[in-house]
Amino acid sequence: MSDPDKDGSRRSALVGLLVAAVMLALGLWLAHDLTAASKMQDCLMSGRTNCNVIEPAR
Repeated sequence: MSDPDKDGSRRSALVGLLVAAVMLALGLWLAHDLTAASKMQDCLMSGRTNCNVIEPAR
């Protein structure tokens, strides 16, 4: 009843979507990590000696 080509194309589309989602997640993680490193370098290049991130008390 069902066409085998439709099942194969649906599976490949899902695999492609999964690969795209993983690449997006890795890209966002990398952008966040590079932004944090850039902020740390900016702090250190300005001559400060204490560039630790200060988190407010909750």
